[in-house]
Amino acid sequence: MSYLRSRLSFIPDAFNPLVLRVTHAVLPLMLKLRLKAWLPSGIAAIEATNVEALVHLYQQFQAGKIRFLMAFRHPEVDDPLSVLFLLSRIVPRVARQKGILLKSPIHSHFIYDRGMPFWAGAWLGWWFSRLGGIPIHRGKRPADRVALRAARDLLINGKFPLSIAPEGGTNGHSEIVSELESGGAQLGFWCAEDLAKANRAEQVFIVPIGIQYHYTTPVWANLERVLSQLEKDCGLNSQDLEIEPDANRQAVYYQRLLRLSECLLSQLEDFYREFYHQVLPPLKLSDNDASSETNLLLSLRLQRLLNIALQVSEHYFNLESQAGLTERCRRIEEACWRYVYRDDVVDVKQLSSVSRGLGNWVAEEALLRVKHMRLVESFVAVTGTYVQEKPTVERFAEVTLILFDAIARIKGQKFPRRPRLGWRKSTITVGKPICITERWETYQSNRQAARQAVADVTQELQVALNKMIT
Repeated sequence: MSYLRSRLSFIPDAFNPLVLRVTHAVLPLMLKLRLKAWLPSGIAAIEATNVEALVHLYQQFQAGKIRFLMAFRHPEVDDPLSVLFLLSRIVPRVARQKGILLKSPIHSHFIYDRGMPFWAGAWLGWWFSRLGGIPIHRGKRPADRVALRAARDLLINGKFPLSIAPEGGTNGHSEIVSELESGGAQLGFWCAEDLAKANRAEQVFIVPIGIQYHYTTPVWANLERVLSQLEKDCGLNSQDLEIEPDANRQAVYYQRLLRLSECLLSQLEDFYREFYHQVLPPLKLSDNDASSETNLLLSLRLQRLLNIALQVSEHYFNLESQAGLTERCRRIEEACWRYVYRDDVVDVKQLSSVSRGLGNWVAEEALLRVKHMRLVESFVAVTGTYVQEKPTVERFAEVTLILFDAIARIKGQKFPRRPRLGWRKSTITVGKPICITERWETYQSNRQAARQAVADVTQELQVALNKMIT
């Protein structure tokens, strides 16, 4: 099997109205099939609030008065379908109700991870480019300037606004917003800068948009099936767990989830101790922590394990173990891609047999080493108290599915297909637009002010998205 690939090429925007029309036409079918077919989950209904604000933004955009970005939450892989439904169905309907005439189609350009066509197939890159997408190479050093130039051009000249996911990736939690990356705010200021250079008077806005999921009916029975399988995978027997006679269902599931988490954590700790020679001494808590010892201890052990797993990858790729978990994951992914998608290889077939063989060795080992990072990606947003704070079926399901992803990867599934738990409702909330133009004068005064302005907008987005969680 060949692992070595030639250089990773940029996929340019090639928007095609026909592809968009076909996508809009089959969207309801795509939503319904996500439960019954091979896709991971189903969306039964999509609701949205404060859509009128988005209608007015599109009205001003089409009149040439503003340019804007939509900063969406990105908890699940289903989010693009929710966004498509919002723009293709809900926004036009609300516009008609308000007597506002909008030009069709209502759509947006968008930025997506360049790695998606790598794991899903080249067809996805073709489809996304025809929908007006721009791929960005996450973690690239220096930054992916080709993608950024394309995004900047679309921001001031594109037929549609631009959608971004400032969290950078999914975190599997409807009720936790990951720390936002600053790229969305920076794009907003670059748009204002480019407009000023072109002597154009449009204002620039960033619109925070929340997405949250709820099951339409409780899915305890399906959750029981998945949890039992995960216990079996880890060598646990649910009959061995001592349950209080008067314990309710949430309490029983919580005990089982804790035991499963502790068992998986212990096995991974032993794995890194024995085979990667890592030192993980027992952790002790102070007396003041005794009341929440189990959860706190699990959380501390998890964070230590995630750090160790990343260090194993970083050591191989000769990377420094600095910055947060998400940024470290990006750097490792980029390092792996440099070994697999070689910039110095134009055509793999033109290499000598020995050069191709050595290249395959390097690429295969890089893909193996990056698995440690993939394991960490599953847990970057896990807190240890998420279910305890609010023991709803949604939170139980989210944590259980995160454990499923991790165990599936350990079992050798490259791209785990999550089990089907039940129909869900997607709730979308349109927030108050953040005006970038009002901050432009401060931003351009000096470099320190520019950095602070980007940080302030990023924090404002973070607060806005957090407030949308119900």
